[in-house]
Amino acid sequence: MTETVSPGLAGWLVIIASGLIATAAALHALLHKRDPAAAFGWVAVCLLFPLAGPVLYFLFGVNRIRTRARVLRAEQLPPASGVPADEHLAVHPEFTQQARISGAVTGVPLTAGNAVTVLHDGEEAYPAMLEAIEQARDRIYLATYIFESNRTGIRFVRALARAVERGVDVRVLLDGAGEWYSWPRIRHRLRREGVPVARFLPPGLLPPRPFVNLRNHRKILVVDGVTAFVGGMNIGDRHLARSRGGTRDAHFRLRGAVVEQIETVFLDDWQFTTGDRRRPPPRPAAEEGEAMCRTLIDGPNEDLDRLSMVLVGAIAAARQRVLIMTPYFLPPRELTAALQAAAIRGVHVDIVLPGHNNLPFMHWATRNVLWELVKWGVHVHYQRGPFAHTKLLVVDDHYAQIGSANLDPRSLRLNFELVVEVFDAAFARRIAAHIRHAVEHGHNITLTELSGRPFLARVRDAFFWLFTPYL
Repeated sequence: MTETVSPGLAGWLVIIASGLIATAAALHALLHKRDPAAAFGWVAVCLLFPLAGPVLYFLFGVNRIRTRARVLRAEQLPPASGVPADEHLAVHPEFTQQARISGAVTGVPLTAGNAVTVLHDGEEAYPAMLEAIEQARDRIYLATYIFESNRTGIRFVRALARAVERGVDVRVLLDGAGEWYSWPRIRHRLRREGVPVARFLPPGLLPPRPFVNLRNHRKILVVDGVTAFVGGMNIGDRHLARSRGGTRDAHFRLRGAVVEQIETVFLDDWQFTTGDRRRPPPRPAAEEGEAMCRTLIDGPNEDLDRLSMVLVGAIAAARQRVLIMTPYFLPPRELTAALQAAAIRGVHVDIVLPGHNNLPFMHWATRNVLWELVKWGVHVHYQRGPFAHTKLLVVDDHYAQIGSANLDPRSLRLNFELVVEVFDAAFARRIAAHIRHAVEHGHNITLTELSGRPFLARVRDAFFWLFTPYL
């Protein structure tokens, strides 16, 4: 005789409780996720797996960073409510609207009198950075995603240690996940040398710190509040282009009023990580050049996709040419549409990608979307080796963006990024010449080439494209 097993009162209570928790988690995802695909995915996970789903959502789906950032902002001075109404008059007439858009989105004013110098590869960037560190007399603030424990990394450690011995206020901020790219981890050597160092959102199990997806990808060096270095370059031998397996990249030295904005970005991250509120007193900046500059920060702590909004605005402002160089290219729909529309209205759009990517799955996923651009007249080029990690945007030889952000979901949604807008024709022309050189010596991708890929290659590319939100 078969007996029916009843769950009993305790069992029913567990079932009801798990159902209520799953429903509450699903409602939280529905109300707080901005991306419909992410919202749908988390709602499905919570309802289909009422025990494990809410736990996974609590660990990996809830954006605690935005909440913590709001608390931090509330403790600081009120953010700028906008930008001066006439600040756009200082830029090229073609970009007055772009200046308004960026100002409204960021709440950060344009700064005048800046000098911006491009430094190609580690062979140019590292000596300039080390020289600035050696000459520091007051403070050195360094943030980087990857800090390798090799010959280049050790040179920086020793220079920072000497600065500490001179009485300089040195602070080093490492990304909690990025530091794992090198072994032994440089953090331990920095501490042995007496260099103050902190980790940004280190992932961990006890207590649970599920921040592995939320990375500080900014590369910042500020010396004495006078000179700043930003760009895409980490610290390590891999960015020496002439070395075996080296990487091409570009970094930038900035002097002028924009340095204070860059320094503020570091200090906000430092306070967010350590709770240390110490900040140097502000002082007027000397006029160093002709460039108008503004910082643009983006990350999962922001309510707006600031970088995407400014990118779309810049491309919409183009009348003649858009030049893009990026190592990782999986643009969101709104950026794809902006590039297509620019090409349709007669703007010459060039996108330069590495011919051989250090992340093959990114290369494959990208190939699945290129036809949407090439079909409408966007020119896509593969740059010949070595691998190029450079991130650049130039519009009409008057406007440029430099910084740490790639054009992929991770940079545009998940990473903490720093971009600097540069309104300066001379600088924009120099960057444009660099990109055009890559175009002239690269390989132009045709629609015939993309459609002629073998069937298995197209399946592979489409398969990895499915994981676009997580790449």
